[in-house]
Amino acid sequence: MKDRRRWNPPNRCFRSGLWRCALPVFLCCVIASFLTFSTFRLFGVSFRPVLASTWQTPALSAISVDGPVFPQFSDTPLHIKQAIAFPDEVLLFLEHPSPVSNQENNLRCLYFPPSSHQSNLQLHPISFSDLIVRCPVPPRGFSISISNSPVQVPAIHPQPWDHLSYASLLDTDNTTLVFAKGLNLRPARLSDPSRYGCVFGWDFSKQKYLLSTNAVSVAQEIIRCKTPLSVLNRLHTAKKPPLVSVNVKGRGGFTLPSIAHPEILGRGWRKEYKMCVCTMLRNQAKFLKEWIIYHAQIGVEKWFIYDNNSDDNIKQVIESMSGSPNYNITHRLWPWVKTQEAGFAHCAVHARDSCEWVGFIDVDEFLFFPADMTLHDVLHNYSSRLSVGELRTACHSFGPSGLKNAPKDGVTVGYTCRMGAPERHKSIIRPEALNPSLITIVHHFHLKEGKTFVDVDRGTMVINHYKYQVWEVFKEKFYRRVATYVADWQDEENVGSKDRAPGLGTKAVEPPDWSTRFCEVHDTGLRDWVLRVFTDSNTRQLPW
Repeated sequence: MKDRRRWNPPNRCFRSGLWRCALPVFLCCVIASFLTFSTFRLFGVSFRPVLASTWQTPALSAISVDGPVFPQFSDTPLHIKQAIAFPDEVLLFLEHPSPVSNQENNLRCLYFPPSSHQSNLQLHPISFSDLIVRCPVPPRGFSISISNSPVQVPAIHPQPWDHLSYASLLDTDNTTLVFAKGLNLRPARLSDPSRYGCVFGWDFSKQKYLLSTNAVSVAQEIIRCKTPLSVLNRLHTAKKPPLVSVNVKGRGGFTLPSIAHPEILGRGWRKEYKMCVCTMLRNQAKFLKEWIIYHAQIGVEKWFIYDNNSDDNIKQVIESMSGSPNYNITHRLWPWVKTQEAGFAHCAVHARDSCEWVGFIDVDEFLFFPADMTLHDVLHNYSSRLSVGELRTACHSFGPSGLKNAPKDGVTVGYTCRMGAPERHKSIIRPEALNPSLITIVHHFHLKEGKTFVDVDRGTMVINHYKYQVWEVFKEKFYRRVATYVADWQDEENVGSKDRAPGLGTKAVEPPDWSTRFCEVHDTGLRDWVLRVFTDSNTRQLPW
């Protein structure tokens, strides 16, 4: 009888007339439709179905959802391994390469609220590649998924970027390096290792099976710990390496969430390459070919390119060049925001077994030899001096040189006017000479005890740094700086620093005299050498 009484209201509804029940439902649908197509307001955040398109913020387009969306799973290789929430986007890391590379119109980022009474959202992705889908930031508390209609994959909660162990290397001395955000350590300083440790495990949800070891060194974003013997024994038999994270000891201590599985380094038997180069870049594909071809000509034998969230055609440029034996290029996705120092340390460890010397320069920096020496001449002069672990090279900063548009023949030919005094320096290092802490402040590393650096004479080798290019190129630097301890251009912090353009401030507004700024010395040395060496005798064209 009780069950029958529960169903009496619908029965009474039918007896009194269907229209009396249908009317409230109809009115609710009208109101819901109005809200859907006007504004989503969730947790104080508004979403309107409009296109926001400026060079400072990623394009974002919202589309309405008719009714609730629930996961509908089917057989598909798509699987989200991790979701990481950055300040301006969420990165979804796919377990396998995506099959949707040519189906951009079908791909959607899906957002599921913590409460079933709230609306779901669909947004166009900002961009996607084979392994990473970049989505707009969801409201707080939402989980996220992707859909390649009609296939949808399980939703997961994004991890906050600023509190995370994000990468790891198993070093050849049986220590583990962990790269982590959220410890707030001071730049270029060693911290007390007794306050930190590492935690290893194949399942972090099972606390009693986790292994802990003490830290050996702690500096900036890099923690070096002893590797447990049981982990070493299982590395070659387990299907995948364990997760590893950092724990802070003592009162108020905590363990960082982790997505870091230690990468096992190979042991090289000999140094294959005399000179290698590491760089970290974002959206520099149009400049990459010139930079690689030039440095191959002067003697660079291998490139390690750390790709910091590029969404241009950098992959295609690298693939087009990798077919040549002259260009040995390793392209590594390094999506972590403001981690240039950590990325350079990561690269130095990777390059140690195969490279005798490694240079750390940007794609707008070119090594130049005013006295007609060669790169290998310079390196040979110091190779026999085993105490020398680093060569520091002065940088000449070039300006727009009177140009309004990017030079068609490349930066080395187009920009010929620079500032008189050099700014800063960049380094070429012996990887095995680095301090185990791997402290770097971008321009140079800390060295082991007994190792020293040498300032290379400017008449022998310099770097032409095409820092202040035409405005359409330079303004892209305002998006975000890659260095950890360098303020972004928009931040009202260290406005007078050499890391900023003098007098420009924090606004991406072109000064009326931009094209003639930073021009104190006319310097055509590198331009003349490039035209003499690279110009095709038949077509009179440069190879880039």
